[in-house]
Amino acid sequence: MALVTSASAESLALQACDDLDSFHTVRRAYACIEKLIVPQHVNDTDDVYPTRTELGALVRLVNEELQRRIETAEATLQSLRAAVGDA
Repeated sequence: MALVTSASAESLALQACDDLDSFHTVRRAYACIEKLIVPQHVNDTDDVYPTRTELGALVRLVNEELQRRIETAEATLQSLRAAVGDA
């Protein structure tokens, strides 16, 4: 039984690391959005001019995905705590 719990805890720990790595992806997407909203060089003229509505939708989408990933990571960590506590 201890081997199953140990393997389960190891699996959950790996999943928790993967979940945390996914936060980096969302953070990079958000940084991209910030660069669109706040131009680095005022004199830059790009062909892309997103509307406020489009940017708002993109930010909402990123926030929803970030919240989903946080919930997934929290659930994984709770399972890991339970598995380690049972060991």
